[in-house]
Amino acid sequence: MTVAAPPASRTINVRLPAELYEQLESLAQATARTKSFVTLEALSSYLAAQSWQVQDIAQGVQEADAGEFANADEVAAVFTRHGA
Repeated sequence: MTVAAPPASRTINVRLPAELYEQLESLAQATARTKSFVTLEALSSYLAAQSWQVQDIAQGVQEADAGEFANADEVAAVFTRHGA
């Protein structure tokens, strides 16, 4: 039987303000999780939430570089549709 290797990991050190550290410690205790687990979950959620923005911006820049812009009628239609 072959056992899969654990995923590779790296260690980082982060300085936290005392208040944030205390919140982290409280949440870890309340959820019976380690501070590392809570931190990894929070960082993963943050990166997932922010990554789409970076991708959309990069796509928008590519489209702008290619000259793909909305014309005045298309812009007006969006404003009308959204009540602006």
